[in-house]
Amino acid sequence: MTFMVPFDGSSLARAALVRATEYAEALDESVVVVSVIPDDEVYLRQQGWTQSEETFDIESVVESLREEVTELSPDATFRYERTTSSSPQSIAREIRAAAADIRPTVVFLGSENVGEIVTPVSSVGGEVAANVEYDVYIVRHWSQTTVSGLEPQLEQYPTTEES
Repeated sequence: MTFMVPFDGSSLARAALVRATEYAEALDESVVVVSVIPDDEVYLRQQGWTQSEETFDIESVVESLREEVTELSPDATFRYERTTSSSPQSIAREIRAAAADIRPTVVFLGSENVGEIVTPVSSVGGEVAANVEYDVYIVRHWSQTTVSGLEPQLEQYPTTEES
């Protein structure tokens, strides 16, 4: 069994990774983290992956994401995919393709709006969650796990100012 976490470094993606790690440790399973990196400098700056004065350097973006993943989940496998478009549909397509390759049992999604009655057209999470090949665990906010048998990774939870 493998747990997969789409990861863009956002607060909810970080929360999803921590939650997946908690479940993986309890169930002795592996975690694979997938980041999708578009060839779009504006998008990369909006994500905080590069600064305006920096030249576009994909390797530094990859290394920064890898370090963040390792900090949150040292045993997770990190992989990234490239895409030419930064549209949510394109990013979701890359995540679904990675899931087809990885074949996870559960995808842990950090999203505020996945599962709402109306999924926004711009929702990456909605498109990923629509796949019936795997179960989806939706993380909507940072909160300490209350599931019996899971050990919360307290050091990974943000202080009130960070969340």
